[in-house]
Amino acid sequence: MQTNIKKQRTILQNSALHKFFELVAKKLNDAGLDMRFVLKPGVDIPWGKESVKNFLWKPIQNALLGKKSTKDLTIDEVDKVYEVLNRHFGEKFKIHQAFPSVESVRLKLEEKANEENRNTKIRKETQ
Repeated sequence: MQTNIKKQRTILQNSALHKFFELVAKKLNDAGLDMRFVLKPGVDIPWGKESVKNFLWKPIQNALLGKKSTKDLTIDEVDKVYEVLNRHFGEKFKIHQAFPSVESVRLKLEEKANEENRNTKIRKETQ
């Protein structure tokens, strides 16, 4: 008997996922497609990382996979939700956002850690 265990998304994939939300928010805002235009008429609400996650990604994720939390996604499921969302944006709004590579996210995290280390060192030197 062979069991097929799916691996949960990785920490770097999670970081890439949240970077994607941020990039989509910027792309939608730059295109003048605020939340009112995409979701509800009436109020001009700019997109943010969390609104992309909660109003765009999660409803597709739940409809497609029956999962409410991104932490429950497997590596392959992140790709499935991304493909549906990106295809929708392409067809409806002519917007495409590439998913951040895990390598680019890893480099950003390393840069952030290095900057924090430099700041800590500077604070210690000035005390």
